[in-house]
Amino acid sequence: MTDPPRIGVALPRSGRLAPLGDPLAYATQHFRGLALTAHGRPIEFRTADHESTVDGARRAVRQLAADGVRLVTALGGTTVLPALATAATELGLPFLSTALPWQVHRATCPAGAFHFCWGLDDIARAFTDLWSRVPGTDPVGLLWNNGPQGAALRDPAMGFLPVARQARPLVDPGGYPEPAAEHTVALAAFHAEGARIVSSAATTADLAGFSAAAAPLGLRLITCSRWLAYPFGLDHPALDRVATVVAWSPRHQCASSVDGRSAAELAAAYRRDTGRSWLPPLGLAHALLEVATHAVRAAADPADPAAVREALSRTDIDTIAGRLDWTHGPAPRIAALPLAGGQWRHGAGGPRLRIVAADRVAAVTPDGDLVEAIRR
Repeated sequence: MTDPPRIGVALPRSGRLAPLGDPLAYATQHFRGLALTAHGRPIEFRTADHESTVDGARRAVRQLAADGVRLVTALGGTTVLPALATAATELGLPFLSTALPWQVHRATCPAGAFHFCWGLDDIARAFTDLWSRVPGTDPVGLLWNNGPQGAALRDPAMGFLPVARQARPLVDPGGYPEPAAEHTVALAAFHAEGARIVSSAATTADLAGFSAAAAPLGLRLITCSRWLAYPFGLDHPALDRVATVVAWSPRHQCASSVDGRSAAELAAAYRRDTGRSWLPPLGLAHALLEVATHAVRAAADPADPAAVREALSRTDIDTIAGRLDWTHGPAPRIAALPLAGGQWRHGAGGPRLRIVAADRVAAVTPDGDLVEAIRR
């Protein structure tokens, strides 16, 4: 092989997922500046915009393949990520991704794709840790859409329901269409059952609309995954004190396997270089490229897709997001990532994510207590 090892990064620079593209683009630029090598040749990182669409995903992978990449990486997107994985597999390229619950990945992506993430059962455990901080036995109302997110959460085989049912009674009024024009059915059901805790996977816009309309219920807590795991649109006052899952933060005592940079240093550099606050996907994006770099370095021949896949299958490394182990994952080609519980707090400097429940994550300590979010 004379060509340099090339890693492809499919990311959204346009469309509804564009905010997820910012941390991945930043991480890619950082890795380009490290002058990394594999087998004596410089590693190159090539990017392509998948435009937040399924068709764009296919085009992005074809572009990366034409650029000579030997591994395609991506972050997030319930419908886009499976399209990326399928396109890469059809072209014979190894695929590595993150930021989609691993059970959903397993159900929607080709069997040969590699992935690291938390599971829907991990989300449920993080949420039950948060619910346990609200005294009493209030039922939990489920605000889930009628799309793929709601279907996965309702599927007992996916893992959320079996865990959640052990903690609190659940009230499921059925799925709503997204985007939601109103939530009258859910509001009526929650009122009838006395549900003063709500768990959701809504977009920020839909959750803000629900939260504002739910004031008469006197809700004590809202937990939400999906978009609330990332600070997109959180400046709406109705989203103050919403709790969520935390996969990565500057408080995580983890360091990069590539250059030793700590989580706190990465967050500080991101703010310095972009003028924006850290995002939970920032650490995941960095870890994604750490693993990709490790794979092309560890592969017997980084030009051989089979060798890259074999290197990924035996990867067990400490990254800036924590330890990622594909040799003892919850399923083949999956590495697990634990979750803490956090809560968004609004203040003069904008929304800030506080870690309030971290018993399941050894690498992080809380920096706040859960505050009930009663709205009347």
